[in-house]
Amino acid sequence: MGPQGLMHAYLDMLAAERGAAANTLAAYRRDLDDYLAHLAGRRLDPGAVEPAGIRAYLAELEARGLKTTSAARRLSCVRGFHRFLYAEGLAEGDPTAPVSGPKRGRGLPKVLSVAEVDRLLAVAKEVAVKAPNPAEAARAGRMHCLIELLYATGLRVSELVALPRAAGATKERFLVVRGKGGRERLVPLTEVARSAMAAHLATLTAPGPWLFPADSETGHLTRQAFARDLKAVAAAAGLRTDKISPHVLRHAFASHLLQNGADLRVVQELLGHADISTTQIYTHVLDERLKQMVRDLHPLASA
Repeated sequence: MGPQGLMHAYLDMLAAERGAAANTLAAYRRDLDDYLAHLAGRRLDPGAVEPAGIRAYLAELEARGLKTTSAARRLSCVRGFHRFLYAEGLAEGDPTAPVSGPKRGRGLPKVLSVAEVDRLLAVAKEVAVKAPNPAEAARAGRMHCLIELLYATGLRVSELVALPRAAGATKERFLVVRGKGGRERLVPLTEVARSAMAAHLATLTAPGPWLFPADSETGHLTRQAFARDLKAVAAAAGLRTDKISPHVLRHAFASHLLQNGADLRVVQELLGHADISTTQIYTHVLDERLKQMVRDLHPLASA
């Protein structure tokens, strides 16, 4: 089996046995295409690579100027690929086992303040109300709905743009969302979020399965289009556009819950994190809240 055949066998396994999403598979395919091209340039067989070959690839990534986080993700993909080859008897060993990844610090997520989110929502609503024609009003109303829904639920942007149209008409106080790895979770809905969806749904005239239909390959709004339009609203609200993205609003959802006393495990469930270590990036918020509690509540704090 050639290198491309090995790669496709690995991706098929990820899809069938681990329920990898289409976006995940596409990212793995890009990373492995790059890695296999590196091996082909050195006439190396994926089943016979030595640890030195893996280190040479990491050195090449560094020379290209790839960020540490991106190189670490690339190595993680390559590790999984070689472990698969070894487990399937297609290689005599795993050359990535003795290779340590690039050291990386885990930076704090960008977070908007409650006041900044309020301003963003107010401007999005104002743009929809003052739109010069029905088409512009529908487009701006869709954007307002997306922002309200994202901040109210903390959905991943891929989950948000692919919501079915039935979600907009739900009488329930929650959504059932299928996230990474096919895992389902319940996402509570606020009255504000439900009202925003109902208002947006009323503007949809053509039938279809999506709450946010668009002329795209999937038939629904793309993540890229949403991110672009979100920056335009942020600019109108006087916010730095490099500080805003759909993922930043998801971070704001989590951080603001924790600031107001939510339990870290609850936030983990709401975000759909399989491992709480992923959620623990928000502990800086908890640390600040605990310090504030000590300052406010300790009997000797004012002594």
